[in-house]
Amino acid sequence: MNALLAISRVIDAVNEKLGRATGWLILAAVTVSSVNALVRFSINRSSNAWLELQWYLFGAVVLLGAAYTFKANEHIRIDILSSRLSKRSRDWIDIVGHILFLMPLCLVIMWLGWPFFLRSFAQAEVSSSAGGLIVWPAKLLVPLGFTILFIQSISELIKRVAVMQGLIEDPHGVASAHAPTE
Repeated sequence: MNALLAISRVIDAVNEKLGRATGWLILAAVTVSSVNALVRFSINRSSNAWLELQWYLFGAVVLLGAAYTFKANEHIRIDILSSRLSKRSRDWIDIVGHILFLMPLCLVIMWLGWPFFLRSFAQAEVSSSAGGLIVWPAKLLVPLGFTILFIQSISELIKRVAVMQGLIEDPHGVASAHAPTE
């Protein structure tokens, strides 16, 4: 189990760095959006490429940041229900949820997403919008983001099992990450 925990630490470290780097894409998206709006309203010029770049940057933040969000335990949960369960029950729900839902979903999207991207790349696909961008970078984000999320789910599964075996302290603490709303 120590070897698995070491692998989990490496996965966590990589996703921590990737997540923090991805955060800078928000600044890029806001900058592109602001400049585009200023140019559009001041000199009445615009370009579909700027709009598509905003979408690409937003998609990159969501898809590349999902694993970081998952690692930080900031993903969506139904805290109002889970807060009423025992810690052991919540841990089992996490394990079952990872194995039966999250990991298979990631695998399906990866399986469908890589050929989707590769076709676009091979055809040098370009947006159908006038002045639009090449499409394959946006299509690459889908399988890449879910591959990273799948790898982080392995880390989370390792940690959850280790917590249940008493080998490590819960990295997310005893309580849920969010207090239930009153």
